[in-house]
Amino acid sequence: MFRRVLGKTLGFVGYTVQYGCIAHCAFEYIGEVVVCSGPSMEPTIVNHDIVFSERMSRHLCKIEKGDIVIAKSPFDPNMNICKRVIGLEGDKICTSAPSDLFKSHTYVPKGHVWLEGDNLRNSTDSRSYGPVPYALIRGRVCLKLWPPHSFGTLSESPSRQIIKAQSDSDSD
Repeated sequence: MFRRVLGKTLGFVGYTVQYGCIAHCAFEYIGEVVVCSGPSMEPTIVNHDIVFSERMSRHLCKIEKGDIVIAKSPFDPNMNICKRVIGLEGDKICTSAPSDLFKSHTYVPKGHVWLEGDNLRNSTDSRSYGPVPYALIRGRVCLKLWPPHSFGTLSESPSRQIIKAQSDSDSD
C-alpha cells in the first residue's frame, strides 16, 4: 500500500516538474499574455488591454524602430513597462519638446534602445530615464487580444514620431 502511494506521488511530482519545465520554456522563449495598465501608450493600448508579447524577436535581436515592447523598468525591476521603440543603437534622437526653441539631441549608445510612450504628455520613458539596455526588453508586442473589437495587430505610432533613418530611405 505504502509503495503504491509513494509511486503515484513520485509519478505526479515527475509530471509536474516536466510540465513546469515546458511552461517555463514556453513563457521564456515563445511569448506571454500581458495585461497593460496606465495611460502612456494611449490611444494604441489603453488601460486593461490584453496583448500577446512574443520573445523570439528579442532573442534573435530583431527589435526594430516602431515596435512596441515590454521591458523591465529601469527604475523598478519588479515592474514591466510597455513602450514604443523610437531609436536603436547609434540613432540620433531629438530629446526636446516640439515647442522648444532650441533643439537638443542625444545618441543611443551601443546595446541600448530609446523607448517612448505614444501618449507623450503622460508617459515616463527614455525622455526621463535615458536609453534602456537591450537586455531589459522582455518581448515585442505583436497582437492585441482584448477587448474583442480591437483584436489584431497593432497600428503605427499615432504621433508619427518614427522617422526613417537616412540609410533606410536610400534603399527605397
